[in-house]
Amino acid sequence: MDGGRMNDPVPPAERDGPPAHAPGQGRTSNVHFSHVTTGRWLPPPGKAPGWPFAEIGHWQIDAQAAAEDWLTGLREWRREHRSRLGWDDSAYRRPDLQWAQRNIVHVQTMVEDRYFYDPESGRYTVDRYLDDLERRYGGVDSVLVWYAYPNIGIDERNQFDLARSLPGGVQGLRGAVADFHRRGVRVFLPAKPWDHGTRDEGRPEWEAMAELVRATGADGINGDTYNGVPRAFYDACDSLGCPVVLEPESTISSEEQLMWNVQSWTKKVPADLVPVVPKWKWVEPRHMIHIENRWGRDRRHDLQNLCFNGIGYNAWENVWGIWNGLVERDAEVLRRLATIFRACAPLLVSAGWAPYAPTLQRHVYASRFPGDDGRVLHTLVNRVESDLDGEQLVLPHPAGARYVDLWHGRELVPRVDGGCAWLSFPIEALGYGAVLTLAPGAAMPELPELLQRLSAMAARPLASLSTAWRSLPQTMVTIAPTAPRSEAPEGMVTIPGGPYDFVVGGVEIEGQLWDGVDVQYPWEPSARRFHRHRLDVPTFHIDRTPVTNAQFQRFVQQSRYVPQDAGNYLRHWVDGAPPAGWDHKPVTWVSLEDARAYAAWAGKRLPHEWEWQLAAQGRDGRLYPWGSTWDGHAVPPTQRGRTAPVPADVGCLPRGASPYGVLDLVGHVWQWTDEYRDEHTRAAVLRGGSAYLPQTSHWYFPQAQRLDQHGKYLLMAPGKDRSGCIGFRCVVDAG
Repeated sequence: MDGGRMNDPVPPAERDGPPAHAPGQGRTSNVHFSHVTTGRWLPPPGKAPGWPFAEIGHWQIDAQAAAEDWLTGLREWRREHRSRLGWDDSAYRRPDLQWAQRNIVHVQTMVEDRYFYDPESGRYTVDRYLDDLERRYGGVDSVLVWYAYPNIGIDERNQFDLARSLPGGVQGLRGAVADFHRRGVRVFLPAKPWDHGTRDEGRPEWEAMAELVRATGADGINGDTYNGVPRAFYDACDSLGCPVVLEPESTISSEEQLMWNVQSWTKKVPADLVPVVPKWKWVEPRHMIHIENRWGRDRRHDLQNLCFNGIGYNAWENVWGIWNGLVERDAEVLRRLATIFRACAPLLVSAGWAPYAPTLQRHVYASRFPGDDGRVLHTLVNRVESDLDGEQLVLPHPAGARYVDLWHGRELVPRVDGGCAWLSFPIEALGYGAVLTLAPGAAMPELPELLQRLSAMAARPLASLSTAWRSLPQTMVTIAPTAPRSEAPEGMVTIPGGPYDFVVGGVEIEGQLWDGVDVQYPWEPSARRFHRHRLDVPTFHIDRTPVTNAQFQRFVQQSRYVPQDAGNYLRHWVDGAPPAGWDHKPVTWVSLEDARAYAAWAGKRLPHEWEWQLAAQGRDGRLYPWGSTWDGHAVPPTQRGRTAPVPADVGCLPRGASPYGVLDLVGHVWQWTDEYRDEHTRAAVLRGGSAYLPQTSHWYFPQAQRLDQHGKYLLMAPGKDRSGCIGFRCVVDAG
C-alpha cells in the first residue's frame, strides 16, 4: 500500500498499457476542462460545455471515443496541479492511516438507534447492531457514532457535554468503541464547527476533540459541515499519540486539504448517462470517498458510480430518527460490491487507475485498476435498461493469463484471437460486472473461497429483488388511565370534553415532506409532518402549572424514588434539594421515566399531546394561549446567550393564561407528552417550547411556541434525555 510513487501519478506501466480502444472503435478529440478547477466531479469525455445539464440526444455521445484524449489531458492536469500544490502524500503513506484505503462501507450510527443501545437493559448492543447490517447488506468497515444533532440546543449542553451524557459517560462510549474494534470496525466521532451557541468548552474544538478521541480510542473525526477538516485536528491528535483519519462531511473545497483529509464524503452524483469521476480521487487515487445520499430511496445511480470509480458508500439509513432503509435490491448490490472491493482493495487505490476503459457494448462503462502483483481489476456498469450478454471486454492476452468473472463467481474461458482475450459474460439491465485478470504466476490463495461466496450471491438475479420502499410504522406508547375524579384536584383545572379539531405539525429541521417524518398518531397509516384530525376528547383535569421543584422533592422524600439511570438526574439540585429560591420553579433535569414515576405516585398521568393542546388552545384554533398575536409580556424573556436561563417561577405571568386558566404553557420549559416508537427509534413529543434559543446556527433544536407546532425529541437513555429546559405537568381523568 506504499504510495511513494504517487509523486509521479502516471507510472510507465500505465502509459504502456493496453490499447485505448477495442478494434473497430474510432478516436475523437473532444476534451473540455472548463469544470476541472471547480466542483467535485470531472466532466466525462465527450461532454460539451454546459455539463452537467441534460442534453438532447445524450444517447449519441460516445464517451469511449474521446476517452484517450480525455485521459491524456487529465493526467497532464493532475501532474501540473500537484506540482503547483507542492504535493505531500505522507498522510497516505502512513501505515497507521492506511486502513482508510480499505474502508469500503461506512455508516452513520445514531446513538438513539435501539439496535445500538437497548433502553430496556440499559446497555450498548453493538453486536446486535452489526449483526443486522451483516444480514441485510454484508456489514460495514467503519461507523460514525452520532450523539448530538438533532437534539443539541434543547439546552446549553455543547457537543462534548452530550458525549459525556451518554450512558456510562465517556467510558461507556469507550466500551462501545472497543466492541466495534472487536468486530474489526473503525469508529469516527463528529466535530461540529457550528456549535458556538451552547456552553463554551473553554478551549479550541480541535484540542477538545483530540482529548475525546484519546479517551474513547476512536479512529477518526468526521467534520460535520466542514469542506475539509482543518489541519489543527490532525496535529492535535498526533500530539496526543492518537492519529486519526479526517473525514469532512462536505466535499473538500481546497486541494491543499486533500493532503491530510485522506477520506471524505461526496453528495449529489450528477444524474448523467455517462458515469462521472470524482475529482479528488483523480487527484489522489488513494483518497477514499464515500457517496452519501441519505434521502435517496433508489440508490442504483449512486451504486453504479461507486462500482465504476472503485470508491466507498455511506449506507446511512437512520437519518435523525427517520428510517430510510436500503431497498432489497440496493442492499444486495452493496453486499456484492463490498465483497469484491474488500478482496481487491489494494487494486482500487492503484496509481494506474484508468476510468472509461474500452468495452464492447455501447453504454457499458468500465474502469481499469492495475496492481503491482500481476492482477488487474475491471469494474463495469450497464447504463441501459436492457440485459446485455455476449462479449464485453477485449484485453491483451499473455499466455497463461487467467480471467475471473467476480460478479458471477466463476472463471472465464476467453476467445483468444490476435493476441487478445475476448471475454463473454452477462450484465443485467442497469447492472454490474467485475473481471479480475491474473497474469501468469499471479497468486490469490483466497480466490476459491471468494468465488464460492460470490457464486452463491449471484444465484439471485437483481431483477428478482424488490425495489419497494416504505417508512417504518410507529406506535404510540400507551398511557394508562387514572382513577377518575369528578372534581378537579387541588392545583388542577377541568377541561371540558367534546369534539376538538387537533391540528399540529412537526418542526424538524430536515426531512421535508417525506413519509416517515415526525410521528404517526394512532388514527394515521404512517408518520408525516402535518396532522389534522377531529377528536372526541373526554373531560379531564390538568395541572394549572408545571410540576415544581418543591413538589418533586416531596415525591422523592415520600417515595424514596431512585432512578435506575441517574445520569444528569436533578443535576441542578444541591445536596438532594432544590437551590435556594428554586422551590416554585418548574422542575427540570427529569427524564420521561422520572415524570411518569412522579405522576403514578401522585395518582396522575402525563397528558396526551392533544389534551395538552386543548388545554392551551381551547376550541377556537388560536396560535397562543392568550390569542393569535405574539405577546412578549406573556412569557419569560428569551435567552439567546450560551447559558440557559434560570426558569421563571410558575404562575408569575398570568397574562399567558389559556382560555381555561392554565398557566405557563408556552416559552417557559418544554413539557413531556407522548412517546412514539418504531423498530429503530424512540422519540417523545415536547410541547410549549422554552425560554432558551442558542444562536450561531440553524442546526440547533428548533423552538415550537405556537400551539400548532410541536418538537420531536429523540430518546436514548434517561441520563442523556434529561435536560435543563424540559419539565412536565400532569393530568387526571374525570369521572
